[in-house]
Amino acid sequence: MKLPVHLNALRAFEASARHQSFSAAATELHVTAAAVGQLVRSLEDWLGMPVFQRASSGRTRLIPTEAAEQALPEIRAGFERLASGLAHLQDASPGRGALTVTCSPAFAAKWLLPRIERFQTAWPEIELRLDTSHKPVDFIAQRIDLGIRYGAGRWPGLQAEKLMDEEIYPVCSPRLMAQAPERLRQPADLLGQVLIHDLSMDGHADFPSWERWLQQMGVAGATAPLRGLSINNSAAVLQAAAEGQGVALARSVMAHDDLAAGRLLRLFPDLSCRRPLAYHLVHRGEGRLPPKLMAFRDWLFAEAAAAPAASTATMPV
Repeated sequence: MKLPVHLNALRAFEASARHQSFSAAATELHVTAAAVGQLVRSLEDWLGMPVFQRASSGRTRLIPTEAAEQALPEIRAGFERLASGLAHLQDASPGRGALTVTCSPAFAAKWLLPRIERFQTAWPEIELRLDTSHKPVDFIAQRIDLGIRYGAGRWPGLQAEKLMDEEIYPVCSPRLMAQAPERLRQPADLLGQVLIHDLSMDGHADFPSWERWLQQMGVAGATAPLRGLSINNSAAVLQAAAEGQGVALARSVMAHDDLAAGRLLRLFPDLSCRRPLAYHLVHRGEGRLPPKLMAFRDWLFAEAAAAPAASTATMPV
């Protein structure tokens, strides 16, 4: 197939199949519905077969044929690869120094932003753009170069490299510890405290929760409803703990700087608990990354190695 001749026809076919409408496809492609219909018919003429079953009435006027349904995933994947290739060409053009990185708002606030000045100092020619979102984003549609994601390391369509493992442990403010030093000597003592619950990934089986942590520590009664404060942002959970509002179950990567600065204390430092979730660097496609992406990737791994997950800031003995 002479692809350059038929690219517009393939685009019209893919959009029409997705919307099941020439009119909706025309709106997306900024052409008329008649133009979309003509492009699709030209593709059908070239193939010598229809790609749609057309209905004269009803909500669904276009239904892809069985052969078309089988071909659509590869056609869509081809357009994604074309978009990725064009993005690489644009990145190599003079003056194209922008780098777009996506991560959660909490990770940006507690780990990335306190360190990002060092990257900007080392690579002043790279314009860094941060896209912070709780939800996974479309790397193609939103022109994302790299992402930092928390999970098991498997995301469809993305390559993942483990960046940092995590340890889970309780933390509280020095002020709260000073008020009740004799009441926080073992995990069972936490049942009498206000516990701050992190709901940022509520429902994920491997996400750390107070119930799971207390059960793992062998605390009786951990299955009963636990009193406390619930927050759906990991950075806000640590902020609430630093302000003395209760005891938080901290993730070591997020809590590292607060522990190092003395804003938080780690309770029961002899007890260790690791979860299968970790932070990963993710990106599209395979092969070697473009220079600006490789620069950020190498800097990120160097920063991760320089900031070990566990801190020595612990409760006084």
